[in-house]
Amino acid sequence: MHFALISKILGLLLVVFSFTMMPPVAVAYLYRDGSEGPFLVSFTISMLLGLALWLPFFRQRAELQVRDGFLVVTLFWSVLGVIGALPMLISEAVPVGFTDAVFESVSGLTTTGATVLSGLDDLPRSMLFYRQQLQWLGGMGVIVLAVAILPMLGIGGMQLYKAEIPGPMKESKLTPRIAETAKALWYVYLAITIACALAYWLAGMTVFDAICHSFSTVSTGGFSTHDASMAYWNSTPIDIIATVFMLIGGISFALHFAVWRGKSLLAYMRDPECRFFLGLMLLYMLMVGGGLLVFGVHEAPGEATRHAAFQVASFGTGTGLTSTNAAAWPGFIPLLLVFTSFIGGCAGSTAAGMKVVRAALVFRHSIRELRRLIYPNGRVRAAFWQACGQRSGAAAGVGVCRRVYYPVGDLHPAVHHDRHGPDHRGERGGPRRSQPGRGHRSGGRRLRQHHRRSQVDDDPADAARPPGDLHLPGAVHAAVLAPVAQGTSSR
Repeated sequence: MHFALISKILGLLLVVFSFTMMPPVAVAYLYRDGSEGPFLVSFTISMLLGLALWLPFFRQRAELQVRDGFLVVTLFWSVLGVIGALPMLISEAVPVGFTDAVFESVSGLTTTGATVLSGLDDLPRSMLFYRQQLQWLGGMGVIVLAVAILPMLGIGGMQLYKAEIPGPMKESKLTPRIAETAKALWYVYLAITIACALAYWLAGMTVFDAICHSFSTVSTGGFSTHDASMAYWNSTPIDIIATVFMLIGGISFALHFAVWRGKSLLAYMRDPECRFFLGLMLLYMLMVGGGLLVFGVHEAPGEATRHAAFQVASFGTGTGLTSTNAAAWPGFIPLLLVFTSFIGGCAGSTAAGMKVVRAALVFRHSIRELRRLIYPNGRVRAAFWQACGQRSGAAAGVGVCRRVYYPVGDLHPAVHHDRHGPDHRGERGGPRRSQPGRGHRSGGRRLRQHHRRSQVDDDPADAARPPGDLHLPGAVHAAVLAPVAQGTSSR
């Protein structure tokens, strides 16, 4: 571990973050709310702390390794939660203690959207702006912003970028240089935020509310400047704008960049993850809207559609904005809305959840396995990942779902054993007493033979495909079945 280099980079990141205290100071001067003091003190503290970590090692030069990058990101976000809480701790206008202030800061930086504050309508404008700004910076990631700056200081940012970006698409770069990739993502993020703010302003919000809510909408964070959230306006145009931009925030920003560079909206429809995400959101909206009409919550189909679309987009992307009290809706609707948040948005977006690409991979792979159970001698193709996938990304995506979100998936190898004949387990699941070197080796041989068969696609040319160029099914079986086969044959 390069601790000197880690201290240097951590100090630089704190110095970069300290300048984010300046926009709230400008807001305080503009609205004359007298709250510039806490932000100036916080700026001084974070700047001095960053310099204290950076100056002793500013001449340090070394190659940042993967584990160094993960440690820097972990330490930075841990320290950032406390530094971000300083303005709320110092300000007399925000009656919170240390725990509540850190909670509010971490909730904003992670775009969680949970809050311990009430009486938002009476808080100083500078503090309200600061809360929204925390979410906006956390949406794309402060570290991704720093990656665009660090190369000017002689520090490479690839390991930081890979440690910060969520989802299985860490290896993909939009441009040849990682710093240019970070800048491109932030340009797209900024452009969408400006468009959202203009739309809110044209729909009837004040300039201040439009800017603040564009921060929380595009970042899918959910903070608001009013206790009633979007229900404060009770406006159909505002709800429609929020729904659209929440869905935009739930789509990969790399895909937004591809659309902007290619000057064609067809890129959205060509991307299988985006199609799956939009189709899933449409299905949820139809189910919730139908439930509202059936239970008589809204008699007008337009009102039911408006609130259903808003709440599904808010829950499905993990935003948390509200247009009505969805918890009071009857029947299965609140439970369905909570369920939508588990999947979340696309990989590379600001949305929460386990990411659509992983859910789509598990769904398509499950359908493929069901077809193979029905047609054991047939050859079924799963082409979801063919247009956009990498072998490591596919295996990692399915692996995360199986190990974290879908523990029942650990029974997957046992299903294969039963389908291809009895294995080395007895009637009660225990090891069968057999002669050494016979039962266990034959079981491992059958698994290896099945593993080789699973790598063959229905295309005759795929049989001659090199191992590194396999489609998703071969990669998935290689990640799941190969370790089982090796462990069986080594006993």
